[in-house]
Amino acid sequence: MIDRVRSVDAERIEAEALVPRESTVFEGHFPGYPLVPGVLLLETMAQASGYLLLHRFGFDRMPFLSGAKETKFRTFVTPETRLEVVAELVHDGSGYAVTKARISAAGKRICDAELTFRTLPFPAKELEAEMRAQAVRIGLIGDPAA
Repeated sequence: MIDRVRSVDAERIEAEALVPRESTVFEGHFPGYPLVPGVLLLETMAQASGYLLLHRFGFDRMPFLSGAKETKFRTFVTPETRLEVVAELVHDGSGYAVTKARISAAGKRICDAELTFRTLPFPAKELEAEMRAQAVRIGLIGDPAA
């Protein structure tokens, strides 16, 4: 979902995502009136939070979404909407991390949530490699080959 990281430090990430014009998701949600499902907005906030945590951990641990609280959806999102996604660290310790994340578009708040992640060593080197490659694609980290 995240297309580009605009800025990141150990406690905050700002990213953007462009909702595609067409997607199979819109075939059933809803015919003739395409709307982004709330679960995909939640996933977008979780991805931004996950990238924040990967950056914070130096890719030493992988964050796995384990809970969402205080989730609020305020308005609908249609195709071709440019989303601004912000996630901020609330807690990191004891194998868990908590973030507060929000999505807005054109300055209007769309949704927000408090997200909890279980942080564990990467279960497979292939997953770590894929996450690093995706992090390069979205600008979270530089390309080590460059």
